Amino acid sequence: MSDDTATLKSQLASQQDELAFLRAELDETNKGVVALYAELDTNAIQLREAADLKSRFLSYMSHEFRTPLASITSISDILMGGMDGPLTAEQLKQLQFVQGSVRELTEMVDDLLDLAKVEAGRISISAEWFEMVDLFSALRGMFKPIVSGSAVSLIFEEPIGMPRVYTDDKKLSQILRNFISNALKFTIEGEVRVTAKMLDGQLLEFAVSDTGIGIAQEHLPALFSDFVQLDTRIQKRLRGTGLGLSLAKKFSELLGGRVAVTSEVGKGSRFSLLIPHRYPDGAPTP
Repeated sequence: MSDDTATLKSQLASQQDELAFLRAELDETNKGVVALYAELDTNAIQLREAADLKSRFLSYMSHEFRTPLASITSISDILMGGMDGPLTAEQLKQLQFVQGSVRELTEMVDDLLDLAKVEAGRISISAEWFEMVDLFSALRGMFKPIVSGSAVSLIFEEPIGMPRVYTDDKKLSQILRNFISNALKFTIEGEVRVTAKMLDGQLLEFAVSDTGIGIAQEHLPALFSDFVQLDTRIQKRLRGTGLGLSLAKKFSELLGGRVAVTSEVGKGSRFSLLIPHRYPDGAPTP
């Protein structure tokens, strides 16, 4: 019995030593986990501060750009109006170039400002009832000067029989404007067609289809990311921030929907937006 007791004591001592060793290892692991969490918290704070700084910088820069751009536009309008005397044909042509550049810069500034607002969580949705016919009419008038005289036909299929829609018409209009602008940029000739239809009585699908150059399949997954621009011959001639489609995606999510794209090189592209017929905030009866 004494031998058995000694053996048991030896085993117990060994187990206690092993338990103490495991406890020490566990303490070290816990210290490492605590340190890791502290480091993660610090990194998270730094990331939030960096994101906030970027948003504030973009917002400040965008606001500061607006004043000189507005001044350039006003001065060029005065000159083109002949208030300081008649201009030659070449002078008018140069002023038109100036105004075109100002429009491009203004669009870039607006995109950067919208990005800053979205990232800072300062974009609000103002939903109201409106008619699809009115939205399409406004878009048609907006793009009429751009397609006038070009080899591209911009076609809006009349939303006949479409019910009134309850959502933020300004955000919806901006998404469609981005889709249409992109389609017109990459369509040399042919058509850009805008459609809208109801799906299962609850969802609305908007689509902008073109007969342009199309997009390679490997580029589609990154198309709605920030600052993405395709490496194509046409793209190199066009300027922009690469934010239009990214903002369209962000706005679609704010409206409770999503965006999608299908395309084939040489045959054209189709950008679509799917949103609820009624924005989910307890829409009143129209």
